[in-house]
Amino acid sequence: MPNPARLRAAALTATAVTLSVLLAGCGGGTQEDDEDLTKQKLSWKSCPAPSEAEGGGAAPSPLPDGDAWQCATMKVPLDWNHPKGDTVGLALIRAVASGAADRRIGSLVFNFGGPGGSGVTTLPAFGQDYAKLRTRYDLVSFDPRGVGRSDPVECLDDKQLDRYFQQDATPDDRAERTEFVDSTEKFNAACEQHSKKILPHVRTTDAARDMDLMRQVLGDEKLYYFGISYGTELGGVYAHLFPRHVGRAVFDAVVDPTQTAEQSSLGQAKGFQLALDNFAADCVSKAEGCPVGDTAEDVKARIARLLKDLDRTPIPGVFPRELTETAATGGIAQALYSKDFWEYLTEGLEQAYDGDGRVLMVLSDALNGRNEDGKYSNITAANVAINCADDKPRYDTAYVKGKLPEFRKASPLFGDYLAWSMLSCTDWPVAGAADHPDVSAPGAPPILVIGNTGDPATPYEGAGRMVNALGKGVGVELTYKGQGHGAYDSKNRCVQNAVDGYLLDGKVPAAGTVCS
Repeated sequence: MPNPARLRAAALTATAVTLSVLLAGCGGGTQEDDEDLTKQKLSWKSCPAPSEAEGGGAAPSPLPDGDAWQCATMKVPLDWNHPKGDTVGLALIRAVASGAADRRIGSLVFNFGGPGGSGVTTLPAFGQDYAKLRTRYDLVSFDPRGVGRSDPVECLDDKQLDRYFQQDATPDDRAERTEFVDSTEKFNAACEQHSKKILPHVRTTDAARDMDLMRQVLGDEKLYYFGISYGTELGGVYAHLFPRHVGRAVFDAVVDPTQTAEQSSLGQAKGFQLALDNFAADCVSKAEGCPVGDTAEDVKARIARLLKDLDRTPIPGVFPRELTETAATGGIAQALYSKDFWEYLTEGLEQAYDGDGRVLMVLSDALNGRNEDGKYSNITAANVAINCADDKPRYDTAYVKGKLPEFRKASPLFGDYLAWSMLSCTDWPVAGAADHPDVSAPGAPPILVIGNTGDPATPYEGAGRMVNALGKGVGVELTYKGQGHGAYDSKNRCVQNAVDGYLLDGKVPAAGTVCS
């Protein structure tokens, strides 16, 4: 079972769309020997409807001012060690700057996280949030290699994924552990069978080199960048590889670059437990009362009993599937990514206590990239492929069993779930690159690093460690005292004013600035 926290909020858009329903071409090729990919000209056209791997749905609607989103394909080398060989087509999307031409700074490139999230579908969903930034930038995002429309990693088909996500991801005995390990091995083998060519080339260092080529093809001397969640790791790796090419960069919802996969999972167990604590406290503080518990401890105790009951006897979910313990845990985790979804979590819990698991299953489906038509995006496949290509450690069953007490102490609710997810890369066909990414960037200009004290998926401490890892004089930390995954999209004016002032006018906030 892929680590749900490491999907990092790429599925938030799908959550909102799918809940509203329930509750209410790019390809590879061969580069000509004399072709200089830095000289390629992008052919911007009207955007097609998202592919199945991007999550499906309708083509993006025009911007509020009537301007249309534009899409193009950019060629990048499949193997950066052999840049004259086969190529991958990266899907790009942009909204042209809305302000005066003489005020335009360049392109502002977004990566919204995952890893495995489609920027081509996510940027239009949140585009209005960046209207002020668009006054001086073309807003640009992309599907990284292996993601969405950019030579997507493919593993299991839709029916197989339905069964895969129904498995027990918190095995309690030898038989369940054997079944869990077998299922993980079959998933990984399917990835190798269907995507063997791309798997060795989806590392974050590959994506960073793609972004530097993108910078050149877009015509910018420097990369202007907004990275969210895993996008902060990608931005840090870019800054390490190309410190002199960094223009202005914002890292929001910051990945701790000093941690191994195990340390990251343990940190996320603590982070999701903190978010659950905050949800429970918020629920019981409401004047109208909390329908899922009388006290914060009662809320959490009832959730724990629900999961224990579901482990024995699932309840009806989204027909014909049942809500299992695993699906419910994933749904709860997904709702904790944003305070905006806490009301859905309350509703989902209330219904589940009455034997109706639909809302929690819809939340779980969004986490896993499943839409209401039963089609899956490739977010899970890409997430596993990128993480396993990046992360060197490989864990076995005995190791995870030995770590369970530590994970359970970190989170009684999410500990087992996140501990067992460490087996995702066991027997992966490609060796992992390193214990953790190198983001040291001496010579880079100031990079704004934003940490959210209530972030469940990328705990607050990671922001400070990113600042230290970037090096003296590079990282500038801003703290947001809030809830949810990320700060800028919380609509907090203090955060938005700091980011806008930096990206638009080059005004670097004072280090240690606090917004609440």
